[in-house]
Amino acid sequence: MILKPGARLISAVCTAELMTVKAPKTELEVTIGGVATIASAAARDGSGAIVAGHDGGTLMGKRYVDEADTIELLCTKAGAGAVAVNGELLQLKEAKALPASD
Repeated sequence: MILKPGARLISAVCTAELMTVKAPKTELEVTIGGVATIASAAARDGSGAIVAGHDGGTLMGKRYVDEADTIELLCTKAGAGAVAVNGELLQLKEAKALPASD
């Protein structure tokens, strides 16, 4: 899928939901908990399970980025599955240090 800012990503295997903040204009495979995302929370049937190695969860209000900082996703609803793009687990974005006010 090609992501646009504001696009919602919903997990098929846990309660996690994310929103796209920044993404490249290329085809991406986004997974949450090791399973492809779905179009709506109503489509979540509870039959799937988190894939081993894709657990660890997502935290509400936190941003997740890839190593090259080409994609940024904001977690809008926490869940037990970890988010990955093209098989690479995304990392929690670190807060920028504020300048000293001396």
